This record gives sequence, C-alpha cells and structure tokens, in this order.
Amino acid sequence: MRVYLDNCTFNRPFDNQNQLKIRLETEAKLFIQQSILSGTHELVWSYILEYENSQNKFDDRRKTIYDWKSIAKIHCTENDTIIEYAQNLQNMNIRAKDALHIACSVHTKCDYLITTDKQLFNIKLNDVKIINPLSFINEMEK
Repeated sequence: MRVYLDNCTFNRPFDNQNQLKIRLETEAKLFIQQSILSGTHELVWSYILEYENSQNKFDDRRKTIYDWKSIAKIHCTENDTIIEYAQNLQNMNIRAKDALHIACSVHTKCDYLITTDKQLFNIKLNDVKIINPLSFINEMEK
C-alpha cells in the first residue's frame, strides 16, 4: 500500500504532547512509520514536502524529517500534470501547498494521504483517500 504523509503529519511528534488527541496522532504516525520501515507500506516523498520541510526553522526537526526522503520508494517531482491538478483543487478553495500535496499523492497513485490537518478531512476525492493517522490505523485493522 502506497502512502503519502504531509508535512503536518511528519511534524506531529514535535507538537505539544499535552493534548490526548495530539499524543494519539503522534503514536499512530510513529506506528505508520514503523510499517513503512518494515515494508508493509510504501512511502512517497515530494518536492513540495521537501520545500515545506526546508522552511522549518528548527534544524533537528528539519533533519529528522528530511531523513525520510532516503526511505521513500517514490520521489515525486514537479510537472505540468501536478500543477494543473493542484490549480483545479485551488479553485475549490484548497490552499496552494495542500493542493500540491494532494496532487503529488494522486500523481504517484497513493492509496492514502495521511494528514493531521483538519481542513483536509472533508475533501472527498476518488483519486486518493485523505485520512488522519488514527483513522488510518483503524482502517488497517479491519
């Protein structure tokens, strides 16, 4: 199964863990990463993920996330198809970076885009399922 983790998901372990929801999402994200390392899931890395991560002002966080690039099986680079798909999403009032993450996940034929961004959960697409790390774990256990 091919998965795409967006930047907010990669950053979840660095968020304040005092809230139960954040702590549970962190544990789910770490579990997903273990399943990627074990070969159960295939990770996709993208140019927009790399760009967003490069903007992280915390060196340790930036490096920790960047290390996942070498683990990813597929690397998505910008092309006209991705840009066009993202522009169509932006016409649906989806923010530019989010639209690019979605477009990259669709272009690389991901089964799931895993995010902790609440604004993305209501987007229903036939091309990729957008899901929270906890919901992803629940689906995998069915």
